[in-house]
Amino acid sequence: MIALIQRVTNANVVVNNQVIGEIKQGVLALIGVEKFDEEANAERLLERLLGYRIFSDQEGKMNLSVTDIQGGLLLVPQFTLAADTRKGKRPSFSSAAPPEKGQWLFDYLLQLSQKNYPKVASGQFGADMQVSLCNDGPVTFWLQG
Repeated sequence: MIALIQRVTNANVVVNNQVIGEIKQGVLALIGVEKFDEEANAERLLERLLGYRIFSDQEGKMNLSVTDIQGGLLLVPQFTLAADTRKGKRPSFSSAAPPEKGQWLFDYLLQLSQKNYPKVASGQFGADMQVSLCNDGPVTFWLQG
């Protein structure tokens, strides 16, 4: 599983002109599922999402995680992260999970997140979403679980 994470001051997801998920300070995680991913990948990715130290401590060093600052976690499914862009001018999605598996693993990650952390919001799998955010820093990292 892939997560493109961004440290944000705020972020939200809109579907059909309605906000379905939003956070204040925290982590926006765009989530991609690859065809060979399993539950263990989601579990490892969540561990990394909650523990990755991208927030500044009192000395200005990135030494705090989203859990340390009690920030929000916004999970947004984005299958295009699994694209192979090495050749040509059009992405190939041969490494992406089929939609059923992608939704199953995203939902598993979401449920696991909500079970282990109180400040979780999400986008909607398969929906046309508008994602708004204010990237703080900017700070952006690519994680794999």
